[in-house]
Amino acid sequence: MALGIPIRASLLFMRLLTTGLAQLPIPASAPRGFWALPENVTVVEGAAAELRCGVRAPDSVVQWAKDGLLLGPDPRIPSFPRYHLEGDPTRGEFHLHIEASDLSDDAEYECQVGRSETGPELVSPRVALSILVPPRVLQLTPEVGSTVTWVAGQQYVVSCVSGDSKPAPDITFLQSGQTISDISASVNAGSQEKLFTTEATARVTPQSSDNGQLLVCEASSPALNTPIKVSVTMNVLFPPGPPVIQWPGLDEGHVRAGQSLELPCTARGGNPPATLQWLKNGQPMSTAWGTEHTEAVASSMLVMVVRPEDHGARLSCEAHNSVSTGTQERGVTLQVTFPPSALTILGSASQSENKNVTLSCITKSSRPRVLLRWWLGWRQLLPTEETVMDGLHGGHISMSNLTFLARREDNGLTLTCEAFSEAFTKETFKKSLTLNVKYPAQKLWIEGPQKGQHLRAGTRVRLVCLAIGGNPDPPLTWYKDSRTVTEPRPPQEPRRVQLGSLEKSGNTFSRELVLVTVPPTNVTILTNASALRPGDALNLTCVSVSSNPPVNLSWDKEGEGLEGMPAPLRSAPFKGSYAARSVLLRMSSRDHGHRVTCRAHSTELQETVSAFYRLNVLYPPEFLGEQALVVTAVEQGEALLPVSVSANPAPEAFNWTFRGYRLSPAGGPRHRILSGGALQLWNVTRADDGLYQLHCQNSEGTAEALLRLDVHYAPTIRALQDPTEVNIGGSVDIVCTVDANPILPGMFNWEKLGEEEEDQSLDDMERMSKGSTGYLRIHHAKLTQAGAYQCIVDNGVAPPARGLVRLVVRFAPQVDHPTPLTKVAAAGDSTSSATLHCRARGVPNIAFTWTKNGVPLDLQDPRYTEHTYHQGVVHSSLLTIANVSAAQDYALFTCTATNPLGSDHTNIQLVSISRPDPPSGLKVVSMTPYSVGLEWKPGFDGGLPQRFQIRYEALGTPGFLYMDVLPPQATTFTLTGLQPSTRYRVWLLASNALGDSELADKGSQIPITTPGLDQPSGEPDYQLPTEQPSGKFSIP
Repeated sequence: MALGIPIRASLLFMRLLTTGLAQLPIPASAPRGFWALPENVTVVEGAAAELRCGVRAPDSVVQWAKDGLLLGPDPRIPSFPRYHLEGDPTRGEFHLHIEASDLSDDAEYECQVGRSETGPELVSPRVALSILVPPRVLQLTPEVGSTVTWVAGQQYVVSCVSGDSKPAPDITFLQSGQTISDISASVNAGSQEKLFTTEATARVTPQSSDNGQLLVCEASSPALNTPIKVSVTMNVLFPPGPPVIQWPGLDEGHVRAGQSLELPCTARGGNPPATLQWLKNGQPMSTAWGTEHTEAVASSMLVMVVRPEDHGARLSCEAHNSVSTGTQERGVTLQVTFPPSALTILGSASQSENKNVTLSCITKSSRPRVLLRWWLGWRQLLPTEETVMDGLHGGHISMSNLTFLARREDNGLTLTCEAFSEAFTKETFKKSLTLNVKYPAQKLWIEGPQKGQHLRAGTRVRLVCLAIGGNPDPPLTWYKDSRTVTEPRPPQEPRRVQLGSLEKSGNTFSRELVLVTVPPTNVTILTNASALRPGDALNLTCVSVSSNPPVNLSWDKEGEGLEGMPAPLRSAPFKGSYAARSVLLRMSSRDHGHRVTCRAHSTELQETVSAFYRLNVLYPPEFLGEQALVVTAVEQGEALLPVSVSANPAPEAFNWTFRGYRLSPAGGPRHRILSGGALQLWNVTRADDGLYQLHCQNSEGTAEALLRLDVHYAPTIRALQDPTEVNIGGSVDIVCTVDANPILPGMFNWEKLGEEEEDQSLDDMERMSKGSTGYLRIHHAKLTQAGAYQCIVDNGVAPPARGLVRLVVRFAPQVDHPTPLTKVAAAGDSTSSATLHCRARGVPNIAFTWTKNGVPLDLQDPRYTEHTYHQGVVHSSLLTIANVSAAQDYALFTCTATNPLGSDHTNIQLVSISRPDPPSGLKVVSMTPYSVGLEWKPGFDGGLPQRFQIRYEALGTPGFLYMDVLPPQATTFTLTGLQPSTRYRVWLLASNALGDSELADKGSQIPITTPGLDQPSGEPDYQLPTEQPSGKFSIP
């Protein structure tokens, strides 16, 4: 009741303030009371909530209270934007509706009815609006969404904390879909009042079956339709299963040497998958393996070629991973079958006929042992002794001895030792020798020319030695005079004997001997000197030592016959004849290297033998006729000064000198001397132009030559008189001097620069050149010839040279006399100023003087200021008069322009400000049936801005029409609104602020007649008169 008194007082106060806001039109006869009481409501945060309240209380104020705070009778409840009353007040419906409820709405509410004339206030029981806040987030340790790596069988702690919620959520852990029972949970206060958090801890012991599965933290709450979940993925490490070896075949371990053995080993399970390796007798063989991650199978294939030494070896496959406590192993022991790797026959299979042959056959180690047997051709021989011994790798060695009699008919048969065994039924192991039975040859003879036959020198003789039978093959040897015949070994000796090799055909053996006799004719040249020089006499003697019959000797030099001195014949060896012939030669340098040939000719034999002597003449260097004396090069290019010289011995040195300076033989930055003496230059400049002296030297003397290098270079303008001046009507040369090589007659060209093509013609000018200077001669100079000229010089070496020169034509002053400048207006109130413009053209520069009413103007007077401007041939003088006085300054001013060639003047009248002068020069420029185009010259504006107006009339029609010219300062205008085939008279008026101009008799009026519609229109082909016709018109 302590709270009820202030609430009721408030209700009464609010009723007075809000009379009429919530009064209900309920009949007064209805009993007061609640027909619908509010009830406890629970909603989830964010949802709408409604507390119902139905009353029977006419003319009463109804409002809600929240935790004792009155919300007010206004149905909109302005203090709580999300609150408002719903329902029909006439029916007593005052339901409290709350939009987007949040935790601040969690409170106790009561519906209150104010006191009225019909009864006291009413208060409903308090009801609770409970706002459920779902947890928004779960924090999982380890981190949500991560993958945790655990070892199977070990225990781990996982914690899960919920976010703020109301009420506190229930937390459950799921391991691979199964609920974990070993958990502990605690509820803690949240970040603000009425909110809670739940922290839960679980102890997890993962198994191998949990690998890749989820560990889920799940929170459920009345505020949630479905629980919220977070999870981590479990990566559970566990050891693999034992390895399995799949042996190919039934007999495990039995294998044949040389076989390629492929053994697969697999290990299933394990995380990480198993690491496999193969070992042989405890030593690693292969550490390569593969993994099938889908089924978690690790496999390794051992590939090896089995060898005999692998017998008894143990092959094992080991599997383990990072969490294995030990190594798992599976092994197999090899039982290797291998044949003998080789058979060896000891003893010689070569024996003389009718003697015993003794041999032994020994095998390498084999498993199992092999048996041995002997074959001679297709006949089996019985061994004399057999022995078995222990061999390598658990095998056995077999040995068999054999003795038999060698016979001639067995020669060449194959003697074979064969090894065999039931273990190697598909293989045969053999070792064979060829039996060699020795016996002598049976017959020997020679085939060749008949005995006593005569042979000509140089004839080829063929002898053949033959034999039948014999083993080994009989060696056949030739003898001459009891001495063995052999071929000469040194290659420089003539081959007089050709000895063939031993050949066999069936049972017959042969060896050929060919005798090649050299013709006895030979030639030798004898000389009396070893070193020759120009002018020396050389005596050569040609000797034929022996020939039969005698030969004829002759001499020639490079095909040109020479006369010789014969010697008498005499006897020579081999019953031949001796001959000799001499020749005497006088040496010159041109004979060096020539061949002098001696020929010995036998007429009977139709044979010729020749010998030559090459002349070696020593002489100093001599320059040849093709030696170049002038070499042309282009600047910045390369130059090659060639050398054509002959000398014996070759020149020892080539020395080049330029302008007294010796060029280094080792070369320099821009030159080098080539192996033949030529001088190569690069990056040639005009400074390299000139004479180069070449000095050649050998042990016999020296020679010198002068070579000129002519360097061509692009032209460069050295002198150009700019500007070049001439008086009008006079003559002048524009001179252009260049530095260039070569200098060509037509290399000078001239251009006049200008915008107009007719101004660029040089037809009336004369072009000349003399050496390195070009001239452009101008006769009777005109003003139009003044301007810029370009001298272009092209001698064929790029780039052409270009130079600009200005031609200045001097002339006397010419003052401009524009009509608008003849008068200048200014107010004569001693406060205004006036500027007089005087412009003239002339060359050279112009000096201006001013007079007033014929008296020179004193420019020292501060009221007068003159500014002079010069721009090319145009010169201006601006005279400014300050504080213009009508009494002193309204006068005629004369401007005089003077230069050394003459003078000119103009008069300018300074007057008072007045009405404008009439325009002049009114004329028609175009015409149509409905319009006429007019043009005129404005008159003096009176010192003020002026505008123009057109007055016109149609003859025969009373009244004038007027039209203003726009823009006001225009000097052309199109008058429209006319009628075809009509005569008009048109006046042009000027006006300024002081009034209109008068109508002048001439220049400001004109009669016109518009063309008919069937007549062509356009510009008139005649000049219409501008004078006033007879009769005088005046402005009404």
